[in-house]
Amino acid sequence: MTTQILPDFHIVIPARYASQRFPQKLMADLGGKPVLRWVYELALKAGAKSVTIATDHKIIEEAAIAFGAPVVMTRDDHENGTERLAEVAAKMAWLGDEIVVNVQGDEPFLPVSLIHSSVIALNQDKEAEMATVACAIDKAEDFFNPNVVKVVCDEKQRALYFSRSPMPWDRDGFASNLERTGSLPADFPALRHIGLYVYRASLLARYADLPMSPLERWEKLEQLRFLHQGIKVQVAMADGLPTHGVDTPEDLEKLRHQLSLNCM
Repeated sequence: MTTQILPDFHIVIPARYASQRFPQKLMADLGGKPVLRWVYELALKAGAKSVTIATDHKIIEEAAIAFGAPVVMTRDDHENGTERLAEVAAKMAWLGDEIVVNVQGDEPFLPVSLIHSSVIALNQDKEAEMATVACAIDKAEDFFNPNVVKVVCDEKQRALYFSRSPMPWDRDGFASNLERTGSLPADFPALRHIGLYVYRASLLARYADLPMSPLERWEKLEQLRFLHQGIKVQVAMADGLPTHGVDTPEDLEKLRHQLSLNCM
């Protein structure tokens, strides 16, 4: 069996203080430490060449420094985490072929294995400029759920399209049976997208010049900006859906409960 070599890579953790659905969530206590510290510590376990927290808020900066994390202060007008990543990559003067992983600051239990598999996938595909992760869709209700983003790939495991809609459409099967529950066939080609992104620094350097695409505007999916520009996106496979991050106070309570069970 061929051994997969893990190349050098950087991790950047975009950390916004003000979140619309759950303000100050990165500073919320989870098992005795803030959510952001959990994320930083898991990033350290990934063995990256560097781990940097990128923020535009003094409270985040002070908290990160207190638990020993390097911090880069960024502008406060970024529309998304990718823009923040691009600013960090420019400030750090990373070379074009260096690999940069975007680890969201609200994903305290993201498996390190997903970081590794996506980095390896990008490193092995020399034509791709970014990579992401997906897993199988088991339930039909997830396939039809617009909150579950689907991705279909080509024979090289590169993304063809991402969508909130059910795709591809089984013309004959769905025409005779539009049942939206139960299980999907094992060979069904749609995958469930997992929002972990890995970039080459050269792509981040061009990001500001990439206009929002019509597809992105309709679907509200940032990754369609890259496909619209003909950028190749490699898709690494995960064994299953990882633990959900902290989007709401209810999510935080679920993770607290999970931690309490693990400590019993």
